[in-house]
Amino acid sequence: MSGHVFVFKNRRRTAIKALFYDGQGYWLCQKRLSQGKFAWWPEAGEASCGLSARELMVLLSAGDPAGAGMRPDWRKVS
Repeated sequence: MSGHVFVFKNRRRTAIKALFYDGQGYWLCQKRLSQGKFAWWPEAGEASCGLSARELMVLLSAGDPAGAGMRPDWRKVS
């Protein structure tokens, strides 16, 4: 389980909780929006493959990783 972060949202999409283990114990972090909602959340098929670290950073800032215009994580070097 080392290195994994589990992210959950509430039904109203106004809060996100992240759970992870650091080797000594579990951390539980929560972010609640004072206004608005988290507009983006991965679909069931997308969530099974996981989020990248930068997608999680955009999500935690209440952004949309799909619309952020990020380049792919890896690209072939010629």
